[in-house]
Amino acid sequence: MTEQDSADLTALSDLCTPWCVHVAATLRIADHIAAGTTDIDNLAAAAGCDRDSLHRVLRHLVGKGLFEQPAPGRFALNEAAQGLLDPPQHLGLDLDGFGGRMAYAWGSLLTAVRTGKTGYDEVFGRPFWADLDAHPDIAASFDALMGPLGHGTPDPEVLLSGGWESVRTVVDVGGGTGALLAEILRGRPEAHGTLVDLPRTVARSGETFRAAGVAERATTIGQSFFDRLPAGADLYLLKSVLSDWPDREAAAILSRCAEAARPAGRVVVIGGVSPDPGADDLLMMVLVGGKERTVDEFRVLAGEAGLEVSAAERQPSGRFVVECRPT
Repeated sequence: MTEQDSADLTALSDLCTPWCVHVAATLRIADHIAAGTTDIDNLAAAAGCDRDSLHRVLRHLVGKGLFEQPAPGRFALNEAAQGLLDPPQHLGLDLDGFGGRMAYAWGSLLTAVRTGKTGYDEVFGRPFWADLDAHPDIAASFDALMGPLGHGTPDPEVLLSGGWESVRTVVDVGGGTGALLAEILRGRPEAHGTLVDLPRTVARSGETFRAAGVAERATTIGQSFFDRLPAGADLYLLKSVLSDWPDREAAAILSRCAEAARPAGRVVVIGGVSPDPGADDLLMMVLVGGKERTVDEFRVLAGEAGLEVSAAERQPSGRFVVECRPT
Protein backbone atom coordinates (compact mmCIF):
# COMPACT_ATOMS: atom_id res chain seq x y z
CA MET A 1 0.00 0.00 0.00
CA THR A 2 1.41 3.38 -0.99
CA GLU A 3 1.51 6.44 1.23
CA GLN A 4 -1.19 8.01 -0.93
CA ASP A 5 -3.43 4.95 -0.57
CA SER A 6 -3.10 5.04 3.20
CA ALA A 7 -3.85 8.76 3.64
CA ASP A 8 -6.26 9.43 6.49
CA LEU A 9 -8.87 11.92 5.28
CA THR A 10 -9.90 12.83 8.82
CA ALA A 11 -6.32 13.56 9.84
CA LEU A 12 -5.69 15.52 6.64
CA SER A 13 -8.73 17.72 7.23
CA ASP A 14 -8.20 18.28 10.96
CA LEU A 15 -8.25 21.98 11.80
CA CYS A 16 -8.49 21.58 15.57
CA THR A 17 -4.89 20.62 16.25
CA PRO A 18 -3.20 23.32 14.14
CA TRP A 19 -5.29 26.03 15.77
CA CYS A 20 -4.52 24.65 19.22
CA VAL A 21 -0.81 24.82 18.38
CA HIS A 22 -1.19 28.44 17.25
CA VAL A 23 -3.07 29.32 20.44
CA ALA A 24 -0.46 27.68 22.69
CA ALA A 25 2.31 29.52 20.85
CA THR A 26 0.50 32.87 20.99
CA LEU A 27 -0.07 32.50 24.74
CA ARG A 28 3.60 31.49 25.19
CA ILE A 29 2.61 28.40 27.16
CA ALA A 30 5.98 26.74 26.51
CA ASP A 31 7.81 29.80 27.83
CA HIS A 32 5.71 29.83 31.00
CA ILE A 33 6.36 26.12 31.59
CA ALA A 34 10.08 26.59 30.94
CA ALA A 35 10.06 29.35 33.56
CA GLY A 36 8.59 26.98 36.15
CA THR A 37 4.85 27.61 35.85
CA THR A 38 3.39 24.16 35.28
CA ASP A 39 -0.03 23.84 36.94
CA ILE A 40 -3.08 24.84 34.97
CA ASP A 41 -4.30 27.53 37.38
CA ASN A 42 -1.05 29.45 37.30
CA LEU A 43 -0.53 28.81 33.61
CA ALA A 44 -3.91 30.36 32.85
CA ALA A 45 -3.13 33.33 35.08
CA ALA A 46 0.28 33.85 33.50
CA ALA A 47 -1.19 33.63 30.00
CA GLY A 48 -4.17 35.84 30.84
CA CYS A 49 -6.79 33.38 29.67
CA ASP A 50 -9.68 31.18 30.82
CA ARG A 51 -8.49 28.29 32.93
CA ASP A 52 -10.91 25.61 31.73
CA SER A 53 -10.56 26.49 28.05
CA LEU A 54 -6.77 26.42 28.25
CA HIS A 55 -6.92 23.12 30.11
CA ARG A 56 -8.96 21.56 27.29
CA VAL A 57 -6.57 22.85 24.63
CA LEU A 58 -3.50 21.53 26.45
CA ARG A 59 -5.08 18.13 27.06
CA HIS A 60 -5.82 17.90 23.35
CA LEU A 61 -2.21 18.78 22.48
CA VAL A 62 -0.89 16.22 24.96
CA GLY A 63 -2.98 13.62 23.16
CA LYS A 64 -1.33 14.67 19.90
CA GLY A 65 2.19 14.42 21.31
CA LEU A 66 2.81 18.11 22.04
CA PHE A 67 3.48 18.71 25.78
CA GLU A 68 3.23 16.11 28.54
CA GLN A 69 0.90 15.85 31.52
CA PRO A 70 2.88 14.15 34.31
CA ALA A 71 0.01 14.67 36.76
CA PRO A 72 -3.60 15.87 36.45
CA GLY A 73 -3.63 19.61 35.79
CA ARG A 74 0.16 19.82 35.53
CA PHE A 75 2.02 20.15 32.24
CA ALA A 76 5.61 19.76 31.08
CA LEU A 77 7.63 20.29 27.93
CA ASN A 78 8.58 17.35 25.77
CA GLU A 79 10.92 17.45 22.77
CA ALA A 80 8.18 18.65 20.43
CA ALA A 81 7.08 21.42 22.78
CA GLN A 82 10.67 22.61 23.14
CA GLY A 83 10.33 23.79 19.55
CA LEU A 84 7.83 26.43 20.66
CA LEU A 85 10.67 28.16 22.53
CA ASP A 86 12.46 28.82 19.24
CA PRO A 87 11.97 32.49 18.20
CA PRO A 88 11.40 31.76 14.48
CA GLN A 89 8.77 29.16 15.36
CA HIS A 90 7.04 31.62 17.63
CA LEU A 91 7.08 34.33 14.97
CA GLY A 92 5.46 31.99 12.48
CA LEU A 93 2.78 30.77 14.89
CA ASP A 94 1.92 33.87 16.92
CA LEU A 95 -1.66 34.83 16.05
CA ASP A 96 -1.08 38.33 17.42
CA GLY A 97 1.67 38.99 14.86
CA PHE A 98 2.37 38.10 11.25
CA GLY A 99 1.79 34.44 12.08
CA GLY A 100 -1.87 35.32 12.47
CA ARG A 101 -1.97 36.82 9.00
CA MET A 102 -0.54 33.61 7.56
CA ALA A 103 -3.01 31.47 9.49
CA TYR A 104 -6.19 33.43 8.79
CA ALA A 105 -5.28 33.96 5.13
CA TRP A 106 -5.97 30.28 4.46
CA GLY A 107 -9.64 31.17 4.76
CA SER A 108 -9.31 32.81 1.34
CA LEU A 109 -7.97 29.70 -0.42
CA LEU A 110 -11.30 28.94 -2.10
CA THR A 111 -11.37 32.42 -3.63
CA ALA A 112 -7.81 31.99 -4.89
CA VAL A 113 -8.62 28.65 -6.49
CA ARG A 114 -11.88 29.87 -8.04
CA THR A 115 -10.53 33.14 -9.40
CA GLY A 116 -6.77 32.71 -9.72
CA LYS A 117 -6.40 35.84 -7.59
CA THR A 118 -5.64 36.35 -3.93
CA GLY A 119 -8.61 36.77 -1.60
CA TYR A 120 -6.49 38.29 1.19
CA ASP A 121 -8.46 41.54 1.09
CA GLU A 122 -11.67 39.59 1.75
CA VAL A 123 -10.24 38.48 5.09
CA PHE A 124 -8.34 41.59 6.19
CA GLY A 125 -10.03 44.41 4.26
CA ARG A 126 -6.91 45.37 2.29
CA PRO A 127 -4.45 43.69 -0.08
CA PHE A 128 -1.39 42.21 1.61
CA TRP A 129 1.13 45.01 1.17
CA ALA A 130 -1.42 47.73 1.99
CA ASP A 131 -2.34 45.77 5.11
CA LEU A 132 1.29 45.78 6.27
CA ASP A 133 1.47 49.53 5.65
CA ALA A 134 -1.65 50.01 7.78
CA HIS A 135 -0.33 47.89 10.67
CA PRO A 136 3.30 48.74 11.55
CA ASP A 137 3.38 46.12 14.31
CA ILE A 138 2.42 43.37 11.87
CA ALA A 139 4.91 44.74 9.34
CA ALA A 140 7.67 44.63 11.97
CA SER A 141 6.96 40.99 12.78
CA PHE A 142 6.93 40.22 9.03
CA ASP A 143 10.35 41.87 8.63
CA ALA A 144 11.63 39.93 11.66
CA LEU A 145 10.38 36.63 10.22
CA MET A 146 12.03 37.39 6.88
CA GLY A 147 15.32 38.50 8.48
CA PRO A 148 17.98 36.84 10.65
CA LEU A 149 15.59 36.24 13.55
CA GLY A 150 13.38 34.12 11.33
CA HIS A 151 15.85 32.61 8.87
CA GLY A 152 19.24 32.93 10.55
CA THR A 153 22.31 34.74 9.25
CA PRO A 154 22.07 34.97 5.45
CA ASP A 155 24.57 33.09 3.30
CA PRO A 156 26.50 35.77 1.34
CA GLU A 157 27.75 33.34 -1.33
CA VAL A 158 25.33 34.26 -4.09
CA LEU A 159 27.35 34.24 -7.32
CA LEU A 160 27.40 31.32 -9.72
CA SER A 161 30.01 32.43 -12.25
CA GLY A 162 32.78 34.92 -12.68
CA GLY A 163 33.67 35.33 -9.02
CA TRP A 164 33.62 38.50 -6.96
CA GLU A 165 36.73 40.13 -8.40
CA SER A 166 34.77 42.38 -10.73
CA VAL A 167 32.00 43.19 -8.24
CA ARG A 168 32.42 46.56 -6.59
CA THR A 169 28.79 47.68 -6.33
CA VAL A 170 25.79 45.63 -5.20
CA VAL A 171 22.12 46.60 -5.19
CA ASP A 172 19.88 44.45 -3.00
CA VAL A 173 16.40 44.88 -4.51
CA GLY A 174 13.66 44.29 -1.96
CA GLY A 175 16.36 43.42 0.58
CA GLY A 176 14.31 44.10 3.71
CA THR A 177 16.34 45.46 6.57
CA GLY A 178 19.67 44.67 4.89
CA ALA A 179 20.76 41.41 6.52
CA LEU A 180 22.03 39.79 3.31
CA LEU A 181 23.69 42.96 2.01
CA ALA A 182 25.42 43.47 5.35
CA GLU A 183 26.92 39.96 5.22
CA ILE A 184 28.12 40.49 1.65
CA LEU A 185 29.78 43.80 2.50
CA ARG A 186 31.32 42.43 5.67
CA GLY A 187 33.12 39.73 3.69
CA ARG A 188 34.20 42.07 0.88
CA PRO A 189 35.75 45.32 2.15
CA GLU A 190 36.20 46.64 -1.38
CA ALA A 191 32.48 46.54 -2.18
CA HIS A 192 29.76 49.14 -1.66
CA GLY A 193 26.08 48.35 -1.47
CA THR A 194 22.66 49.93 -1.89
CA LEU A 195 19.55 48.60 -0.18
CA VAL A 196 16.25 49.22 -1.99
CA ASP A 197 12.98 48.62 -0.18
CA LEU A 198 9.98 50.51 1.11
CA PRO A 199 10.76 53.49 3.36
CA ARG A 200 9.32 51.87 6.51
CA THR A 201 11.60 48.87 5.98
CA VAL A 202 14.92 50.50 5.07
CA ALA A 203 14.42 52.82 8.03
CA ARG A 204 15.19 49.82 10.24
CA SER A 205 18.39 48.86 8.43
CA GLY A 206 20.77 51.21 10.22
CA GLU A 207 21.43 48.93 13.17
CA THR A 208 21.99 45.97 10.86
CA PHE A 209 24.71 47.80 8.94
CA ARG A 210 26.30 49.26 12.09
CA ALA A 211 26.43 45.86 13.79
CA ALA A 212 28.19 44.42 10.71
CA GLY A 213 30.65 47.32 10.62
CA VAL A 214 29.67 48.30 7.07
CA ALA A 215 27.53 51.40 7.60
CA GLU A 216 29.99 53.65 5.75
CA ARG A 217 29.73 51.46 2.63
CA ALA A 218 25.96 50.96 2.66
CA THR A 219 23.31 53.36 1.39
CA THR A 220 19.55 53.00 1.40
CA ILE A 221 16.82 54.04 -1.00
CA GLY A 222 13.27 53.98 0.29
CA GLN A 223 11.09 53.27 -2.73
CA SER A 224 9.11 50.60 -4.53
CA PHE A 225 11.09 48.19 -6.68
CA PHE A 226 8.54 48.84 -9.41
CA ASP A 227 10.14 52.27 -9.77
CA ARG A 228 13.41 52.93 -11.61
CA LEU A 229 16.36 51.33 -9.79
CA PRO A 230 19.82 52.84 -9.31
CA ALA A 231 21.68 52.10 -12.53
CA GLY A 232 25.16 50.86 -13.33
CA ALA A 233 25.85 48.48 -10.43
CA ASP A 234 27.81 45.28 -10.99
CA LEU A 235 25.31 43.03 -9.22
CA TYR A 236 21.57 43.19 -8.55
CA LEU A 237 20.13 40.75 -6.01
CA LEU A 238 16.54 39.50 -5.76
CA LYS A 239 16.24 37.29 -2.69
CA SER A 240 12.82 35.89 -1.75
CA VAL A 241 11.10 38.53 -3.88
CA LEU A 242 9.71 37.05 -7.07
CA SER A 243 7.63 34.33 -5.40
CA ASP A 244 5.66 37.13 -3.73
CA TRP A 245 4.20 38.30 -7.05
CA PRO A 246 2.08 37.07 -9.97
CA ASP A 247 3.72 36.86 -13.40
CA ARG A 248 2.90 40.38 -14.53
CA GLU A 249 4.38 42.04 -11.47
CA ALA A 250 7.34 39.64 -11.35
CA ALA A 251 8.15 40.50 -14.97
CA ALA A 252 7.96 44.21 -14.13
CA ILE A 253 10.47 43.77 -11.29
CA LEU A 254 12.82 41.83 -13.55
CA SER A 255 12.45 44.52 -16.23
CA ARG A 256 13.55 47.18 -13.75
CA CYS A 257 16.58 45.06 -12.86
CA ALA A 258 17.46 44.47 -16.52
CA GLU A 259 17.12 48.18 -17.25
CA ALA A 260 19.42 49.12 -14.37
CA ALA A 261 21.96 46.34 -15.01
CA ARG A 262 22.63 47.21 -18.65
CA PRO A 263 25.07 46.87 -20.23
CA ALA A 264 27.32 44.64 -18.11
CA GLY A 265 25.68 44.02 -14.74
CA ARG A 266 24.33 40.73 -13.43
CA VAL A 267 21.00 39.87 -11.82
CA VAL A 268 21.00 37.02 -9.29
CA VAL A 269 17.72 35.50 -8.14
CA ILE A 270 17.70 33.57 -4.86
CA GLY A 271 14.48 31.80 -4.00
CA GLY A 272 11.29 31.59 -6.02
CA VAL A 273 12.79 29.41 -8.77
CA SER A 274 13.08 25.64 -8.45
CA PRO A 275 14.35 22.78 -10.65
CA ASP A 276 11.56 20.62 -9.21
CA PRO A 277 8.25 20.97 -11.11
CA GLY A 278 6.43 19.75 -8.01
CA ALA A 279 7.77 22.49 -5.73
CA ASP A 280 5.26 25.17 -4.84
CA ASP A 281 4.38 27.42 -1.94
CA LEU A 282 0.60 27.67 -1.66
CA LEU A 283 0.94 30.18 1.17
CA MET A 284 2.23 32.72 -1.34
CA MET A 285 -0.86 32.07 -3.44
CA VAL A 286 -3.25 32.97 -0.63
CA LEU A 287 -1.19 35.87 0.74
CA VAL A 288 -0.16 37.71 -2.39
CA GLY A 289 -1.06 35.66 -5.45
CA GLY A 290 2.58 34.69 -5.92
CA LYS A 291 4.12 31.36 -6.82
CA GLU A 292 7.28 29.28 -7.13
CA ARG A 293 8.40 28.96 -10.77
CA THR A 294 10.25 26.20 -12.54
CA VAL A 295 13.49 27.06 -14.32
CA ASP A 296 11.72 26.86 -17.68
CA GLU A 297 8.89 29.12 -16.51
CA PHE A 298 11.39 31.60 -15.12
CA ARG A 299 13.45 31.53 -18.30
CA VAL A 300 10.39 32.66 -20.29
CA LEU A 301 9.55 35.36 -17.74
CA ALA A 302 13.14 36.63 -17.70
CA GLY A 303 13.25 36.72 -21.49
CA GLU A 304 10.14 38.88 -21.59
CA ALA A 305 11.85 41.23 -19.13
CA GLY A 306 15.06 41.55 -21.16
CA LEU A 307 17.19 39.06 -19.27
CA GLU A 308 18.90 35.84 -20.32
CA VAL A 309 19.56 33.04 -17.83
CA SER A 310 23.31 32.40 -17.81
CA ALA A 311 23.48 29.90 -14.93
CA ALA A 312 21.07 28.02 -12.68
CA GLU A 313 22.14 25.52 -10.05
CA ARG A 314 21.87 24.46 -6.45
CA GLN A 315 24.59 25.77 -4.16
CA PRO A 316 26.28 23.83 -1.32
CA SER A 317 23.95 25.64 1.10
CA GLY A 318 21.02 23.93 -0.59
CA ARG A 319 19.64 27.12 -2.14
CA PHE A 320 18.79 27.14 -5.82
CA VAL A 321 20.19 30.26 -7.47
CA VAL A 322 19.68 31.69 -10.95
CA GLU A 323 22.03 34.18 -12.57
CA CYS A 324 20.92 36.42 -15.45
CA ARG A 325 22.48 38.96 -17.75
CA PRO A 326 20.69 41.74 -19.67
CA THR A 327 20.06 41.22 -23.37
